[in-house]
Amino acid sequence: MVTALNSASALQKINGTIVLAGAGKMGGAMLSGWLAQGLAAKRVVVIEPQPSDDIRALQAKGVRLNPPPQDVGEVAALVIALKPQAFREAGPGLKPFAGPATLVVSIMAGTTIAGVTEVCGGCVVRAMPNTPAAIGRGITVAVAANNVAPAQRDIADSLLRATGSVEWVEDEAVMDAVTAVSGSGPAYVFLLAEELARAGVEAGLPEELATKLARETIAGSGELLHRSDAPSATLRQNVTSPGGTTAAALEVLMGEGGMQSLLTRAVAAATKRSKELAK
Repeated sequence: MVTALNSASALQKINGTIVLAGAGKMGGAMLSGWLAQGLAAKRVVVIEPQPSDDIRALQAKGVRLNPPPQDVGEVAALVIALKPQAFREAGPGLKPFAGPATLVVSIMAGTTIAGVTEVCGGCVVRAMPNTPAAIGRGITVAVAANNVAPAQRDIADSLLRATGSVEWVEDEAVMDAVTAVSGSGPAYVFLLAEELARAGVEAGLPEELATKLARETIAGSGELLHRSDAPSATLRQNVTSPGGTTAAALEVLMGEGGMQSLLTRAVAAATKRSKELAK
């Protein structure tokens, strides 16, 4: 297992420039993680036609914003954090940053290794992070093309691990399901908070109190799940007394047409859409 300390050390040992294409929420979160873990700002180039004030402010620390490719020097990795739709238009402009042996890390949903290789070339790692990366608690799943060298995979791992944990898979075909579970998953949790608060209001709670109860309950439960080695089913059972209030609610949530059916359909729909984006 790679620790945060080891990841920081590995980042500092990267030779060459890291080019980040796309500095929106996810790209910006990755950049913040790299800098926080000791990657020198002068080693980072950001390609972003509409940079936020936060990204512009990093220029004072040494981050280079939108330089011409010929001024970048040796590129250790090109990290593509564009929306898939934007990549179709902007992708060809990234090709000058990637030679045949350059590591290219893509975090674009539904964009295949073959699709990135066709546009940019290089040695491609496809990865899917999620939005908790913004607070360093993300989970990223990555898969490497056959021409990615072990040392390049280590660099990719260090870059991705700056925003949370990383899992590697060997079969790219599972990435659509990964996108549906962890990539889209935070939205499912936020919807749960939204609907739990709404149900609280329906049950007679003031809206402000219902919202706070829902948010804090989900945040606290998530932290308990994070810290515990017990399976989620065990944690659920620990809250549930036979014949009690939780059991009554779970009869509804776990019954016909309940959460199991809904989430199965939801993940299937997201997986299908991820596959469609690759076409």
